[in-house]
Amino acid sequence: MEMNETGEIFETRKFMGRPDSDEGRSEAEIAVYDFLDKAGVEYVTLTHRPAFTMEECEAVRREAGAPVFKNLFLTNRQQTDFYLLMIPADKPFKTKYLSSQLGCARLSFASADDMEKYLHIHPGAVSPMGLIHDTGHKVRLIIDSDLKNVGRYACHPCVNTASLVLDLDDLLTKVLPLTGHSHTWVDLKPE
Repeated sequence: MEMNETGEIFETRKFMGRPDSDEGRSEAEIAVYDFLDKAGVEYVTLTHRPAFTMEECEAVRREAGAPVFKNLFLTNRQQTDFYLLMIPADKPFKTKYLSSQLGCARLSFASADDMEKYLHIHPGAVSPMGLIHDTGHKVRLIIDSDLKNVGRYACHPCVNTASLVLDLDDLLTKVLPLTGHSHTWVDLKPE
């Protein structure tokens, strides 16, 4: 149990695998648990109040004992190509470094409507788990090379009221192949 900056209790519940009940959970969240179970991925679920602030994400990170990454949903100027970028939580993001590596003129944040359309996720819950919903393969996963040696990490299961702890290798070798997605490593300069 943690307290946030206003003194409210930030309580988590921990489950080995999926939560003990699907009651009150969204279809997108339940689909993530079903997908991970079918894929044979071992994971831990932490349920908690919505985590909106970095302080609340830090409380989840401490409870999970694993890093929480920044997940950014981006698009090109024409809004025809979409990218999900995973970077360390404390690393600043500059679009110019990523744009040049991806060969596109300009990147910006994609709309909440596109986030819902392709990943079944709302702002504040962006996660690579949303790729299970991208059956048209419109979103490309981009990962900062600083994360190459990370073992276990935490991410949302398409909602910000829960967090999963799983191996990054399981994401790359079990989850992505089953979704038909691949990933691209990039080197983003810190500034």
